[in-house]
Amino acid sequence: MNEQNQRISAQEREDLIEGRNAVSEAIKAGRTIDKIYVARGDTDRTLGRIVAKAREKGIVVTECDRRKLDAMSGGAAHQGIIAQAAMREYCSLDDILDYAAERGEPPFVVVCDEIADPHNLGAILRTAECAGVHGVVIPKRRSAGLTAVVDKTSAGAAEHMRVARLPNVTAALQELKDRGLWVYGTDARADASLWDTDLTGPICLVIGSEGFGMSRLVRENCDATVGIPLHGQVTSLNASAAAAVLIYEVLRQRRG
Repeated sequence: MNEQNQRISAQEREDLIEGRNAVSEAIKAGRTIDKIYVARGDTDRTLGRIVAKAREKGIVVTECDRRKLDAMSGGAAHQGIIAQAAMREYCSLDDILDYAAERGEPPFVVVCDEIADPHNLGAILRTAECAGVHGVVIPKRRSAGLTAVVDKTSAGAAEHMRVARLPNVTAALQELKDRGLWVYGTDARADASLWDTDLTGPICLVIGSEGFGMSRLVRENCDATVGIPLHGQVTSLNASAAAAVLIYEVLRQRRG
């Protein structure tokens, strides 16, 4: 394991649950678990029962090479299974919208469409909290969760930001539209520049994934798309940098 992987493993230690008994008890206790990693090809019945119980509760289970488990555990006896627990509880869309109502403000929600890098998600949560975003939505699959790395990267903002982790982002967007929010997706080939778009009302900003941007279904469920003008040779910004520009443009317009 190289030095970078050792640092990542050390950062994530406090949100990892290792071993069959520990993972089984965490599931029974109702601990919020983002994902369970199991050794590929392991046919042990005890492990199978744990995996079945996890899936019954809607927990994402991923098979991986045993070497990945070894690297994650830092040499500890993981017994072919490691759970990655959330550092804190997730909320619902209602919690986010209720918070906006309590503050007497038009809702401002950020949806992260498959942001897989925990450092990017942590940076987005930090910006969102600083700018007064009411809540952030992340998908249950193919996304970083509220891990120790995210918490650390957010510089504590993850402790204050309402984060909803939902199984279907497109359904969440439809619900937000039904509740009166305008949904703007971010795209380099956008309909309009963010400078020329009215972002003052109830709004949801969708930030696409690092490599592929918004998925097709998510794009189709946006009311419109907005882009950030780029004048250099590079054709896109990092996801968290783009999110910061967009979030603060919303704040600027609301304060203006």
